[in-house]
Amino acid sequence: MTIPTIVINGGNVPTIRTTTIFMPPSWLTDNPPTAIPIYGPVASPDMIGVPVIDIPGCVEAHEQNSNSIMKNKNLEKDDPDGVVVYCDAGVPSYDAMNYEPEQLIITREAPVPEVDPPPEVEPPEVPDTGDVGGEVPCPGPAQLRVGDLTQSGDEKVIGHELSSDGKTCVTLYEATTVTDKYLPAANQVTTTVAIAVVATAGAAATPLLLRAIKPVIKKITTAVQKKLGKHRELSRSEIRTNQYRQSKGLDPLKIQKKSRKK
Repeated sequence: MTIPTIVINGGNVPTIRTTTIFMPPSWLTDNPPTAIPIYGPVASPDMIGVPVIDIPGCVEAHEQNSNSIMKNKNLEKDDPDGVVVYCDAGVPSYDAMNYEPEQLIITREAPVPEVDPPPEVEPPEVPDTGDVGGEVPCPGPAQLRVGDLTQSGDEKVIGHELSSDGKTCVTLYEATTVTDKYLPAANQVTTTVAIAVVATAGAAATPLLLRAIKPVIKKITTAVQKKLGKHRELSRSEIRTNQYRQSKGLDPLKIQKKSRKK
């Protein structure tokens, strides 16, 4: 038995070629460290997450969030006046003006209206007051008269005189005595006695006046009754008749007046 020949097509091994590998310099990989450190990141309270990139520029932040551990993201919106800008040294910052003309409310001072001056008014004529330089009444209507006592009773009026300028009436007083202070004046005594006499005379004359007036009043009453006439009293039969007529809706009987004596 013969063994057949086995033929393998394309069994040549190609030539392996190598390329140049770029090796970065040590200053780029060791100092400073790369963005992805050669050591694994370690979580700590001071540094959470990598990488930390320092980019020159300015940022806006609230001043209360700079040192606090818990950051309040809404603090910048709630308190815009507390927002400050933090920049690196030598880096300028600029905030563009928020100009919205449709939101502006333009106010202007109102012009002063023109007012016509008031018309000139002529002063009225002074009326004639008459002779105001006449004599001053002395004593005046509100002053005490001669002989009157003051309210305390320590002084009494003895007279009146005008002042040196002739415009004021001055009342003259003198100290009162025990008689003047505690005994009434003569005019008061006279008035009191006159009133007492009149009252006594009137009380005594009252019976005499009644006796004189009573007959006169009686005569006048009799004369009036005669002119008007007197109504006589109704009899029992007349009273019953009137009651019956009243029940039937009729007028009462007419009562005849007493006949006058001729």
